[in-house]
Amino acid sequence: MTTTRFINANVIDTRNGKVLANQQVRIQDGRIVDVSDSPLEGSDDHVIDIQGYFLMPGLVDSHVHVTAITPNFALLETLSPFYVGAKSSELLEAMLMRGFTTVRDAGGADYGLAKAVDEGALVGPRIMYAGNALSQTGGHADMRGPGQQTFEGCFCCAGLGRVCDGVSEVRRAARDEIRKGATQIKIMASGGVSSPTDRIDSTQFSLEEIDAIVEEATAANIHTMAHAYTARAINRLIPRGVKTIEHGNLMDEESCRLFLEYDAYLTPTLCTYDALAKEGVEAGMAEHLQRKVYDVLDAGGKALEMAQRHGVKMLYGSDLLGRMQRHQLNEFNLRKDVVPTDELIRAATSHAADAYGHTGDFGEIIPGARGDVIVLQNNPLDDINVLTQPDEQLMLIMKGGVAYKNVL
Repeated sequence: MTTTRFINANVIDTRNGKVLANQQVRIQDGRIVDVSDSPLEGSDDHVIDIQGYFLMPGLVDSHVHVTAITPNFALLETLSPFYVGAKSSELLEAMLMRGFTTVRDAGGADYGLAKAVDEGALVGPRIMYAGNALSQTGGHADMRGPGQQTFEGCFCCAGLGRVCDGVSEVRRAARDEIRKGATQIKIMASGGVSSPTDRIDSTQFSLEEIDAIVEEATAANIHTMAHAYTARAINRLIPRGVKTIEHGNLMDEESCRLFLEYDAYLTPTLCTYDALAKEGVEAGMAEHLQRKVYDVLDAGGKALEMAQRHGVKMLYGSDLLGRMQRHQLNEFNLRKDVVPTDELIRAATSHAADAYGHTGDFGEIIPGARGDVIVLQNNPLDDINVLTQPDEQLMLIMKGGVAYKNVL
């Protein structure tokens, strides 16, 4: 693999929220091997002069569904997985072209899709996948309508989750996803918008079931992420070892205290509610489900303000579905009036690595980190909107030392 050396780089230090001027950065065998403010030797290096530009780590989206080619999940489960995989390739490439070099899939993607990206058969960000999210009967990944009496129990289809009940079943389900290479386990721990028979304010899974799932993930040295809206749902999850709470729109002050006490992370996903409210039905979501969006739409902004005020660490998440995935960068716009720019950048870089247990592996321009970098025309620390304009601002996109866009 070619050794690339960037010279005259203005490096964005994501940890400290500052620019390191006139740096040289060498990437070799897919990893950053040197970062220096002095000239580096290397006559065989491919040298790229980025004088006046800004170099930062590739972005991380901590809540995606790369196989959600439609917001109609009941329909998704009936589609050929080969068709879904092929259509997912379009979504993946678009994500990479927005500057996302790593994504954490919250249900749907599997070993095969991640491997295809790793091998270069598909162009896209590196996928950290949960496989099938775990749901109780009638929970957020049970897409049967109230009149449907049968359940085939096949989890080889193109849906986002699997149904399991009782300690032994959830333990087996978690172990099975781990067997298939899951990098995290997703727990559907409250009601949601897209599921047909649950209320958003419901809690899902018993405490014993949650304990069993977290225990299996911990044994495998991976983390758990949990879909949860209400304070009642969130506040029973964090003390049990769940590392990241997804959405959290209806959290309370006690939730914030627990986030801090247990070093847990919040992943707001404001842009999906914004998109669903504006075009959810047109994009394919059933009207009676789309109406549930309004139960959490306005609350999301209030939760963001509360979390920021208390110093809760947050991750960048989009959770967009189908054609609405084109709004992936809108999360920056929806948070920027509440969250300082440097903290918002951390949410999309180093905070993600920390939350996943991969500190130093990505999200920073440091020796040993993956060679996932983007080069921007302007400084995102001065204006977060720089990151929302990939066509104009992104001069280079590199993942694992391979350039996928270079207009320098």
